[in-house]
Amino acid sequence: MSATTTTPLPFTPEMQALYERACEALNGARLKRLLADLVDIHSPTGGERAASTFMAGYMRDVVGIDARYQPVNELTGNALGEMRGAGGGASLLLYAPIDTHLEGDETEDVPWVGPSLRADMVPKARIEGDMVIGLGASNPKAMVASLTEVVHALKDSGVALKGDLLLGFAGGGMPVSLPQRNNYGMSSGVYHLLAHGGQPDYAIIMKPWWVVFNEEPGMCWFKVTVWGTLGYAGIARGTPGFRSSIVPAAAMIEELEAWIQRYTARNSSGGIKADGWLASLRAGWPERPAFPSAATEICFDIRVSPRTTPAEVRAQFAEGMREILSRHPGIEASWEMYGSTPGGFTDRGNWIVQSALRGWEHVEGAPHPAVPPMGGQTDGAMIRRLGIPCARIGYPWPPENCDPAFKEGLGGMGAAYVPDLLKSARAVLYAVIDTLARERAETGL
Repeated sequence: MSATTTTPLPFTPEMQALYERACEALNGARLKRLLADLVDIHSPTGGERAASTFMAGYMRDVVGIDARYQPVNELTGNALGEMRGAGGGASLLLYAPIDTHLEGDETEDVPWVGPSLRADMVPKARIEGDMVIGLGASNPKAMVASLTEVVHALKDSGVALKGDLLLGFAGGGMPVSLPQRNNYGMSSGVYHLLAHGGQPDYAIIMKPWWVVFNEEPGMCWFKVTVWGTLGYAGIARGTPGFRSSIVPAAAMIEELEAWIQRYTARNSSGGIKADGWLASLRAGWPERPAFPSAATEICFDIRVSPRTTPAEVRAQFAEGMREILSRHPGIEASWEMYGSTPGGFTDRGNWIVQSALRGWEHVEGAPHPAVPPMGGQTDGAMIRRLGIPCARIGYPWPPENCDPAFKEGLGGMGAAYVPDLLKSARAVLYAVIDTLARERAETGL
């Protein structure tokens, strides 16, 4: 995507004074302590209750704003705070998810994360100077702590705003669906938050990368089942009536990998790289290796541009499977789409995107660059799909000075560098002042 033109709109002297006062109140040590406390509170998807109740209490008792815990079920809920303005302004939600992508224990995660859990994969904070390490330290808990520090700085500085500032954190933000926890995930929590009092005029979501995004992809999950017959290790090869499901699945895997790359080339657009990866392969019983399985399942996730519907992706995959099976008449296979969420888009000329761009450029001291193509899922897609203009802004990621091992694979989700977070916080603060220190009509409402 080409570089975006930012519409200049200078602060009035009064707004500049408000911004400078709020920036002076940002407290890195306080942010780091909150981040470490959050890492120590385990919050796997669908089990976020302890983290969300903690944040509701922190917003109320430490920051000093109105806040409440929003229960969803006995295991999970959201935290929603509000700093009400003098009136006449817009409302703005600062949002981040609060759930982590791993269970954080050896029994559940090993060997799928590797031979052992590293320090960045366990829910126990380790502080090394300005670096905080632990499960979710960067994503999502750094976002929760940073946005809270933005509101804390505004509160401490005594800045008076016209509009209402909401601060929301929800569970179920990870791209998973966990049957053991009420099938939570895929933006379950943010939908509940917005439907239960958290709906604003505008929203800013914080996620990694030090750029401003105006769109997020959706997802489609597919399962391909290659069929054979139940067998036995003592059956000689060539025995009539036995067909392996596992051996032909190897050919299917190669075909699906090639199809995904063709799909990406066909469907990437705007700032979205509609990529995907084969993620799961399942067949038979590890405790019964003498009996080859009649079914081998291959599961994968592909990302969906806001300009492509999940239904269209489904049709493209159906066409792809027909072509694959025509090339392999000896393979019997079926498929299903078992998960889907659409992408979301906010026009880059919208007030909140332009405001975030102005904040980014003010902090960086340079024009905003072209947005790099990405495929990372966030709750921003759901926020936009519900009609709320939304900007996404983040922080440099992964941290340059963290252990190189923590950058492997997911690239630093468990390592956060506080100076990077403060840089992003100053940009968010700029957009808050820019949006909420004005009359509502000035923001295009």
